Amino acid sequence: MMSNECFALMGWIGWLMPLAFMLLLGLGIAALAKYVFTSRRSQENRS
Repeated sequence: MMSNECFALMGWIGWLMPLAFMLLLGLGIAALAKYVFTSRRSQENRS
């Protein structure tokens, strides 16, 4: 019985963890892109 619960849990984690990782990666890329574009704009405004 314990092994069945473990396999069920691993099934959930098995598809949940890659989704969470992709979400965090996407948010990180979006934040980096926003930082790059906003810093580029502020440099143009200063000069």
